[in-house]
Amino acid sequence: MTEETSLERDDDRRKRPGCGRTLIIVVAGLLALCFLAAGLSGLSNLTLPDGTESTDRLSSLDKARLAETLNLKQELGETVWPGWGAAEVPVLIWNRDYSYLVGFEEAPPGWSEVANDEFQGQPYFSRPTDEHENFAVRIGDRWVASMATKLETDLFVREMIKDALPLPFKQIVPYRLLIQPSEVQMSGVLHESFHVFQVQEAQARFDDAERAYVVADSYWSVDEAMGEAWQREVELLEQALAAASDREAAAFADQFLGQRSARRSEGDLSSELVNFERRFEWLEGLAKYVELEIWRQAANDASYTFVPEMANDPDFREYGTFDSRWTQEIDQMNRQASREGDTRFYYTGMAQAKLLDRLLPDWKGQIMDDDVWLEDLLLAGVEGAS
Repeated sequence: MTEETSLERDDDRRKRPGCGRTLIIVVAGLLALCFLAAGLSGLSNLTLPDGTESTDRLSSLDKARLAETLNLKQELGETVWPGWGAAEVPVLIWNRDYSYLVGFEEAPPGWSEVANDEFQGQPYFSRPTDEHENFAVRIGDRWVASMATKLETDLFVREMIKDALPLPFKQIVPYRLLIQPSEVQMSGVLHESFHVFQVQEAQARFDDAERAYVVADSYWSVDEAMGEAWQREVELLEQALAAASDREAAAFADQFLGQRSARRSEGDLSSELVNFERRFEWLEGLAKYVELEIWRQAANDASYTFVPEMANDPDFREYGTFDSRWTQEIDQMNRQASREGDTRFYYTGMAQAKLLDRLLPDWKGQIMDDDVWLEDLLLAGVEGAS
């Protein structure tokens, strides 16, 4: 060992305690920042709405969002789906305490006119909430689009996350980050509005689609064995959606249809279980398509103008977050491939509908007919592109 080397090593040893002190300072600083962030998050959570302001009438923000929802449907609905934009669809907006009904001339049985208030110059009606449902529901002899208020939806998400957390973290998680743009709730109302349109245009098909639930247990008992095949199916759908050309989109769509046929054959699915998938894709996939397509058009149509009242909505993004929302939805489609539940078919149906816009532009004139499925029309689109 040379003297120089020994000195170097001694010098290196002298440096190490300094490095250790630096590391301690860095770690302490990071911990301090974490505690500060947790404290700020906890304070921020204290100012979040807790739902206690629920009243027997619509809030000004609820009115603004509902007015903009109806404006979207009126201005862009016909380009999204012919006939839907002009269709009369009453709307029921609810929170955990009260439900509010818009689009009826008189109060249905069990409802009361809201005193000293109106919506767009017309009376509207309320009653205590007895059922919570986001779907098409019947009130008397009319079908109505039912959807939770934005506040109620935000509270539901917050409470679901909070319930899943251990006690020390319940108060410090930044729940404010979970608040969704108002566009999510408004397009959700239009999702349910389209279900009413499905009833109006194809009552028998709507009723048939709801019968899918009868075989749900049988379907999910065999679904786990199809997990990898389903994942590949969804990946092909994603590739088709992202394709640069119609020919490339058609090629991936063709592979998707082949993979779907192989999965069903290998899984030995009965015709009833095959129709379980098709029914949900027709029922929920079409509504999911409308939900996202009207948001996309509002974002891309420079001539579209939202109602002035939305300027007072702190959660409204003027439709500018659509691209990020689309990315989130595609990511969710991939996650749903391995999860039990009919949400999977919202996405696979929506994706096929979006591909049909590209490969078979007149498809909307056929999909309400009896025994016409999205995958049948997609096959026709693929064949036409080849």
